[in-house]
This record gives sequence, C-alpha cells and structure tokens, in this order.
Amino acid sequence: MSFADVGEVVHQPGEARVFEHGWQSWSPTGAYRLGETPPRPADGNIQILCYRPETPVPADVFQGEGLLAIDPGGGAPMELWSAPNPLEVPSIRAREEGGRLIVSANGPVRHQVGASLEEWADGMAEGYAPAAFPAVPPMWCTWYGYWDKVTEQDVLDNLRLSERYALGADMFLVDDGYEAEIGDWLDPRPGFGSLRGVAEALREAGKRTGVWTAPFLVGHRSQIFREHPDWLVGGAHAGRMWDQDLAVLDVTHPDAAAHLVDVFRIFSAYGISHFKLDYLYAGALAGSRHEDLDPIAAYRRGLELIREGAGPDATLHGCGAPMLPSLGLVDIMRVSPDIALSLQPRSGDISQPSQLGARLTGAAREFLHARWWVNDPDCIILRLEVEARQEWAAHIEDTGGLRGSSDPIETLDDWGLETTRRLMVPTRTDPS
Repeated sequence: MSFADVGEVVHQPGEARVFEHGWQSWSPTGAYRLGETPPRPADGNIQILCYRPETPVPADVFQGEGLLAIDPGGGAPMELWSAPNPLEVPSIRAREEGGRLIVSANGPVRHQVGASLEEWADGMAEGYAPAAFPAVPPMWCTWYGYWDKVTEQDVLDNLRLSERYALGADMFLVDDGYEAEIGDWLDPRPGFGSLRGVAEALREAGKRTGVWTAPFLVGHRSQIFREHPDWLVGGAHAGRMWDQDLAVLDVTHPDAAAHLVDVFRIFSAYGISHFKLDYLYAGALAGSRHEDLDPIAAYRRGLELIREGAGPDATLHGCGAPMLPSLGLVDIMRVSPDIALSLQPRSGDISQPSQLGARLTGAAREFLHARWWVNDPDCIILRLEVEARQEWAAHIEDTGGLRGSSDPIETLDDWGLETTRRLMVPTRTDPS
C-alpha cells in the first residue's frame, strides 16, 4: 500500500523531537531531533532480521512502525499517529517541509493530541492485555555463557552454583544450541545430552525449566526443510543466520500447524513450562500461504497454536517479535536487541548485539512494562570481560522487567556475584 499524507505539525526550530517506534524487539526505538539520522540497517540481511523488511526508510525521513510521536517543542502538546489496533500496523513517516513536519502512512492511523506514550499504551492494551501482571521470579539462561555449545551438564552445574551462592534463580532456560537444526526442535544436537533429563533434574530441585525455539524459522539444513517443502511460506526469505538461509513455517497449512502444536505439547510433557520464542518476526513475513491470511493474522494464529500446544499455564516469552501484533499473546517480551560483551555493536548498527543498543532501546520501551506484558531487557551479564558492566547493571536495576543471569556462575568475581545476587529479584507488577 502506498503512503498518503495524514497530517502535519508546525514545530519550534531546534526543539522538535520525533519518536520512532521500531517494528520488532531488536528494531531501534527512540526520540531524535530534526537533522539527526536515526539508526538504520547496516545491510540488507539486517533489514530482514531486525527491521521491517517491506518498508525500508528513505533518506531524510523519520519512520515508526505502528507508532510515531512528535513533540513540536515550545510547550506545544505531543501528537501521536498510531495503528488503530494490533491487527493493522501501518508504517508512519514524517518529513520536514518548510517548518512543518508532514506525516504520512501506508494504512489507517489514529491521531491523538496531548496523550503521553504511557496513555497511548494503556489505550492500545484495552481488550488485549490482561488487567494485571504477576511478579515473575528471576531465572538463569545458558546463552551468554555457553552459546551454541551448551550441554546438559552445564545447566546442572549452574543449578548447583546458583543454590550455593543463593542467586535465587527459579527457572533455568536452555537457550539455542541444544537442537540438531533450526526447525528440528525435538532432535538433540550430538553432545548436548537430554532436554528431558534437564527438565527432570530441575523439577527434582524444585525449579522450572525453560527452552528456546525459533518456532517460525526453518533452516535449509533441517529435516523439516528437506521433507516438507509444502509446509513453507512461498517466496518468504527470513534472512541468513547459522551459516544458512532461512525459510518460514506456514502455520496456515494444516499439517504444519499440527506439527507446531505437537512440538510444544511434547515439550510441555517433558515438564517445560517457559518458552522463549525467538526470531518471531519470521511469522509475519509476506509470502504465499496455504490459507489466504495477511501476514499479521498468520503471525497471531501461529502464537495461538503455540499456546494450544504449550498449555494455558505456560509462559510465552517473545523475542525478535513484531511488537504490536504480539499484544495479548505473549506474557513476556524482549524490548531491545541482544546485550553483548562489547559496548558498541560491531557493525555500528544498534539493532545488532551490544550493550549500547540494548540500553537505548530498552529504556525507550520501558513504558510498555506491565501495560502490554512483562518487559525483558535481556540478561544480566557481569563477568570481568563485559565492557562497562557497572553501567549495564545500573540499566537493569532501573527496569521493572525480567531478571535473568546468563554468566557461567563460576566466572563471576566478588563484585559480579554480589551485584548479580542483588539484581535477581522478581519483576515489578506496576507500570513504570
């Protein structure tokens, strides 16, 4: 759909700021002055992985996905243009012309004058998000310590150390690396061990088990890709990661849908109750589906199928996920790109893993916590090799969201151990 002008704002020279809300968890989000260049993708693959693929941003234009807000300066009220609901999410642009900001969109929008971001979020949540959010206990995660070489023994070793040092982790999340291939979630990677064995050991210790998947991705090396080409969204390319191209599972295909439900039903039977659902952007990519559903409707159906398999009491934890389309369907949501050991992203693009990107976008989305879901600002990593670790600890302390350590506990020095213990508290139940 082409862009049409929907409004304009007269701004105060040198004072106006434009708030861009990014499409998904990793998309940069923040407020920028006129003349600043907001973060943009470093290359075409990152455009797919971390931005909205179908609407790259022209030069000298601001763009929000489902929300763009303008503070004109000079004491004038803020003006917001947004999606009318989570099912229709237009791209919204602002361009400067002769002292005015001209706003355009490629779909229906709602215009509000004088509303804060918090008030807007409250209004959008009505009829979708729950009325209250329970406190979520802290967790421990394998990813930032063991990456894709994690083993069953690594989890059990850190269970023991968490108990010894009283870190208070209630759930242990087995992240990427346990699976044979992207899409083959029930087949273990040789050398990992047993996911069922991990869940049994954690249950005996009185802990919960979490597992990572990228449920809408199908790697080209996977058994699913080889044996079920009819289960894939035609023409959809989800980018390249794990040294392979990525296809998209068509959740509107009856057999693919049944498979998706079965995967999460089997995980639930293992005793797993927390599901980190990553790279979810793939489910909302355009393409040819078995059933003629628009991408957002197909994406929401996919989350509903996961809920069906996981069960009503399971925790669904979104990541790399389209923000507005996920409203009402996940319990926890990553609101920033990944943290990393380094302060700056290697590509200069803050959608990529870095402490800077995680801090900037996480802080800009703090207003969503306990309004749409429980925010996930990403993990506590405080070992000596983490740059600016004091600043990262301060950022985590300022958020109300999920707390989860992801250091190998034996690598923490006295400061790291003490600070991790202090930060490992349940989530705040009130909006920030």
